[in-house]
Amino acid sequence: MPLHRLPLRRVVALGFVLVSAAPVGAQTPLTPEQLIAVRRLADLRWSPDGRALALTVTEPPNGITVSRHVWVSTDVPRQYTYSAKSEDHARWSSDGKRLAFLSDRDQAAQIYIMPVGGGEAIALTRGKRAVQNFEWSPDGKQLALLGTDPKTDAEQKREDDKDDAHPVDRTQDRSHLWLADVATGALRPLLGAPWSIGDVQWLPNGDGLVVVATDHPESDQETNRIFVVKASDGTMRPVATPSGPFNRLHVSPDGKHVAFVGARGDGPSAHDLYVVSTDGGTPRNLTGASIDRPVEAYAWRSDGTLLVATTDGFRTALWTLDTLGKGTRLVLPGMKVGDVALSSAGTIAFVGESATQPPELWTWDGTTTPRRVSSFNPSFEHLALIKPTLLTYRSFDGRAIEAALVAPAGGTHLPTIVHVHGGPTGNWSDQLDSWDQLLAAAGYAVFSPNIRGSTGYGYDFAVRNRGDWGGGDFKDIMAGVDYLIQRGIADPDRLGIAGWSYGGYMAEWAITQTTRFKAAVSGAGLSDLASEYGTEDHPAYDEWFYGLPYEKPEGFRRSSPLTYVKNARTPTLILQGDNDVIDPMGQSQELYRALKRYGVTTELVVYPREGHGFHEEKHLIDRLRRIVAWFDQYMGPHKSTAASH
Repeated sequence: MPLHRLPLRRVVALGFVLVSAAPVGAQTPLTPEQLIAVRRLADLRWSPDGRALALTVTEPPNGITVSRHVWVSTDVPRQYTYSAKSEDHARWSSDGKRLAFLSDRDQAAQIYIMPVGGGEAIALTRGKRAVQNFEWSPDGKQLALLGTDPKTDAEQKREDDKDDAHPVDRTQDRSHLWLADVATGALRPLLGAPWSIGDVQWLPNGDGLVVVATDHPESDQETNRIFVVKASDGTMRPVATPSGPFNRLHVSPDGKHVAFVGARGDGPSAHDLYVVSTDGGTPRNLTGASIDRPVEAYAWRSDGTLLVATTDGFRTALWTLDTLGKGTRLVLPGMKVGDVALSSAGTIAFVGESATQPPELWTWDGTTTPRRVSSFNPSFEHLALIKPTLLTYRSFDGRAIEAALVAPAGGTHLPTIVHVHGGPTGNWSDQLDSWDQLLAAAGYAVFSPNIRGSTGYGYDFAVRNRGDWGGGDFKDIMAGVDYLIQRGIADPDRLGIAGWSYGGYMAEWAITQTTRFKAAVSGAGLSDLASEYGTEDHPAYDEWFYGLPYEKPEGFRRSSPLTYVKNARTPTLILQGDNDVIDPMGQSQELYRALKRYGVTTELVVYPREGHGFHEEKHLIDRLRRIVAWFDQYMGPHKSTAASH
């Protein structure tokens, strides 16, 4: 099951004082509509001269659509594209005079080019081929692009006639590599079947490209490799074969090295920063020993060193790193950093946010105080958001567990909901969470622990739950619940649990292990690990934890909530997108049927068209309302809360 996260001042001592849970801003009652109205920023790209920054801004959902547009910032951001559809993936030409971007204004995403000063966007590519990615050549005369082969006329006719039976793992779903002439738009195929290409970067001399490719895209295992492809004829030369999942490929300024974020060993997810010579060889792990935190973003400096952003508990750490792995931590005010970009002049741009401040654009010289340069989400300045308090407690084996608490100010013996993150190789961070804020506004304390298996605390901690879902990680949760009860924060008679993906799994697990929770909400959860493995897309992640269910069924059975479902008594709300291929619909159906059979109060709500993450406006609002209503119904009135609502 791939990573999915849903989405704070560290308390060094193990004691806990509720000091910072105070509303920020004017006391406007919170609504689901307000909390989903967030603009999100990504894909920061400096111009070659370092004077302008391009980025993609995703608008809040509007009906069933979510639109994206390109913005450009020289000091104050301004919108650059305005079509009725979406634009993203903005890339500067080498002379900085043009921006190319992807747009679906003509259905399938195509490449458009527009002068930086504005004007008419000209389509470079046309037709039925959907472009997925592209990069300018160093001389600005070509674009390397990735996309699928368009349907043939015969294939299109069969589809129109509903004569559309097809085998899985179809070759036409594979992404191939072309070169496009910028002057004429002419396309030249460079790398096709049997290869599927996942990423592409030009070498600085323009003679070749570094690609991520596999000739077995139908495989359920990790088969991607890194190659150099000769631009003249498509000849491939192997560079590296990482043993586990990897991503974020970037070529060094001198073209001698390629960096990527990869797994330590064979999994479970990309964690450390590696470099390897473009001539090939064994990749070197630069951060495993020196930093030992998951790398979220990085950028090459002109001198061959790197700027690296890592998850560090609930916050982000920025580092400078040399190619020997020696890191120096930069002093950054506490916040969660998203995308990072480094200009030719050394200016750092990043997306910064916190639990009470949605994403905004910041710039920084690395030494003085970062400067916020945008106001994409001004409405949140007037909402009564609650700043989480960080706490640290000891689990059953003495291991320190960090968690966040969002709670009404001054409340004691509060109805308390445990909110478990997705993954399990994920974490809670200092980001706005609509579930937490809305529940806290309704009078609940919301407890979000980074239990063993979470990222941001070192590789050893992240793999502590291998083959042990529902074991030590569940004990971490219950130790945190006891901790809050002992300090008078949580009401032991009004406890709830909720989560999405792995968080949904943990809610399902909890109701089969204890009756202490009076209500539960499971979103896109996993009830039977073996059947989930057999029906999800890309099960290599689950295989890392448990092996194959055909060979080692006992682990899958031992960690499946359905194995113990006859013990369940807790009223459980089940939420599921009917187009989810990560944790498929059958997982929620199996749980629902079992709970009904044993007389447990339950409700299954299915959201049409939604995948693992929801996108449609009405569905996002409905989900939030149902979550609050379910806990209100089964955890009683908030008679003991000190705060008024």
